[in-house]
Parts: sequence; structure tokens; C-alpha cells
Amino acid sequence: MLRRIGTTGLLVIALTACAGGGGSAGATPTGGKAAPPAPTSSASSRPQPDPVARTLAGLSVEEKVGQLFMPVLYGTSADSSSGENQARYAAQTPAKVIAKYHLGGVILFPHNVKSTGQVVALTNGLQRASKEVPLLIGTDQENGLVSRMSALVTDFPGASVIGATKDPELSQAVAKATGEELRALGVNLDFAPVADVNVNPKNPVIGTRAFGNDPQRVAKMVGAAVKGFADARVAATAKHFPGHGDTAVDSHTGLPVIKHTKAEWERIDAPPFKAAIDAGVDAVMSAHIVFPKLDSSGDPATLSKPILTGLLREKLGFDGVISTDALNMAGVRQKYNDGEIVVRAVLAGADLLLMPNDLPKAYQAVLAAVKSGRISKERLDQSVTRLLKLKQARGFLEKAPVASAEEAAGVLRSPEHRKLAARVESAAS
Repeated sequence: MLRRIGTTGLLVIALTACAGGGGSAGATPTGGKAAPPAPTSSASSRPQPDPVARTLAGLSVEEKVGQLFMPVLYGTSADSSSGENQARYAAQTPAKVIAKYHLGGVILFPHNVKSTGQVVALTNGLQRASKEVPLLIGTDQENGLVSRMSALVTDFPGASVIGATKDPELSQAVAKATGEELRALGVNLDFAPVADVNVNPKNPVIGTRAFGNDPQRVAKMVGAAVKGFADARVAATAKHFPGHGDTAVDSHTGLPVIKHTKAEWERIDAPPFKAAIDAGVDAVMSAHIVFPKLDSSGDPATLSKPILTGLLREKLGFDGVISTDALNMAGVRQKYNDGEIVVRAVLAGADLLLMPNDLPKAYQAVLAAVKSGRISKERLDQSVTRLLKLKQARGFLEKAPVASAEEAAGVLRSPEHRKLAARVESAAS
């Protein structure tokens, strides 16, 4: 089978050994002599290349850089022209944006959603547009306050209601059901669960999005939710590291500062992220918050190597994908321009660059940093490898998933899922 994995025209030939018609090695074929034993150095006996390594080797530097980006695209079909795409990305259709920047992923918002059949056609079309590697197609379906797919999916209660049940099994069940509905639509990554511990009643941005204000209870709910998404074969993302629960400023509009000591971070903020990692979470999202006791530089965690690499990777042992929070938010754009932000995020340890404010500028900035050596090719390969491993783990590295509108109709808002939503509401009351 021939499969193209890069615009360089490299073709990978997958060889499969086929068993003969029931005969054992050395059996005499009809009308001939006994076949000699296969040499031990034959292609069939040699270890086959790892799919991740093989895919990585087939990507150009430009394609590798593109794998890091997950922007918002505009329109309700992959091939629909949009002035917004033209204005922002110098390409009219989502499909052309994907091809132009070799994107590794796309995030969906309500403006991309009209109907079940339309979203299925959109996600299938987006996948077809990605010629190098199948896409991560993500969304923020936390349920409750943040529910980007609310027009189509079951109205599950948000995290605070689930937390009030004190039942991790319900957290896992809701995450599984949410994942099943997203997967039916062609969405393979959810930016959930929220792992913040909401210890500040005046928090303007987390609040009911969190499972509660008790670190141990939140940890149990987060770990269970991660397992639920895995049950549905959808990637989960614990957010917002190192913990956005004690802020009085919204990082969409300002830059919050958390004054917890290291000991307080260990006791309050860390447990849910540790639980997520122990449960095998696919990704962790950074927060646009300053945490002086963890990094005295004044940079937000998204741009902090001591926090993303030193704390999350080295101390907590997380080797999955680190995603930035949206890079068009005010909290990350106060000190640096849109090109410098993405370069610093990669140098800090981020792998997935979510929603850059200016994709063309951001893409060129990372590409230039790689070509100049500021971002080493080894560092770039580390991030691309993690992203490819995530796709492999969720079953779509070498073949893009194809959603079915007919199948989705039987999954979305199913009687079983609506019954589960009612059960959670009842258990919380």
C-alpha cells in the first residue's frame, strides 16, 4: 500500500507478509521441490520501523512546524470560502489554510456548528485536506458553562455539579459519554477536564467549571474523567497548569498573579494534575498566569521553562503533549509580540500552539527560529513526536478517522446519555 506522508513526495511502502495456502515452512509446493527456508535477514523477519519514527522522517521542516499549530478556522464546510480565513490566513477556505500551513490540528467553535450532518461533513473534509498527517480536531466541551457543541450534544451538567455528587464513577461516565458524542462528530480531542481547584470565590473565569474547592475530591474527579475520555477513545486535556483556581483576574483580559507558596501549590493545585497524569492524560494545557514562587521571571506559565519543563515534565514526570492556552488571550500577550510568544512557548516546553493571534506571523517565527538554531531541530522533533504519539495512541496516526452522520444520529442525545445527565443532577441535589 502506498501512502504519502510529506509534500516532499516521499512514499512509504508498507510490506505485509501473506501466509501461503495453509502449508508449513518447507512444505513441497504442487509440482515442485521443497521451498528453501526463508533467510533470517529477509525483510519480513526484520523489525519494521516504528510508525511514529517513520512519519516523522517523512516530514519536512516546514511540515513539522505546521504540526505544532491548532488555529481557529472559519466556515461550516472545509471548502466554503470565508473572508475571515482570507483576512487572517491569506487562504479562503479551511482546506486551503490546512494545506498552506501543514496544520497538525484545528479547534472548533459554535460558529462552525449548524447540524449533525454538517459537522460530520466538516470534520471529514478537514481530514481530507491534511495531506501529511491526520488532524487533531479539538473543541472545548467541558459541559456546563463551556460547551462549544451544545447545539448538538447531550446537555450534561458541568464539573461543579458532578463534583457535588462526590462520585468519581459518575465523572467517568459523563466523560465517556461526552467523548462518544464528540467522536461521533469527528472530534478526537477535548480540552477537558478542568483540573483547577477553585479556592477563590471571586474567581471570574473558573468558578463552576471546576469540580470544586477540595483538592483531593477534585483530583479523584479529574482522574476519573481522564479514564472516561480514554474509554471513548478521545484525547483528554487537563487544564490549566499549574493551577488557575485562586485568581481574581480573567486571563482572557488580564494577567493573573497567584501568590501560593511552593508548599501551597503542592497541597492545593498539584493533586488534580498528578491524578490526571497517573490516569494517563493525553495532554496538559498551560495557564496564562504568573506564579512567582514557581518562576520569578514574571512570565506567564505558558512561557515559563521552569514551570512547563522543570515542574510539569521533570518533577511530575509528564511526557505527553503540553498545549498552550489560547494564544490570542491578553494574559499571554502583554510582554511579547505574536511571533516571539510562540517561539518562547516552544522553548519553555509547549508542543501544541493553540489559537495564535496571527497564524502567518507565528508560523514564520517558529520556522525562522528553527532555521536559525534558536529552536533546535531536536527540540522541534520532540514536540512533533509527542503529537504523533498522541495520534497513534488514539488510533489515527496513519489513517484519518471518518465520521458517519447516520451513526452520530444514534449517539448524540441518546436516551442512555440523557438518563445519565438526569442521574447526575439527582445525585448532586
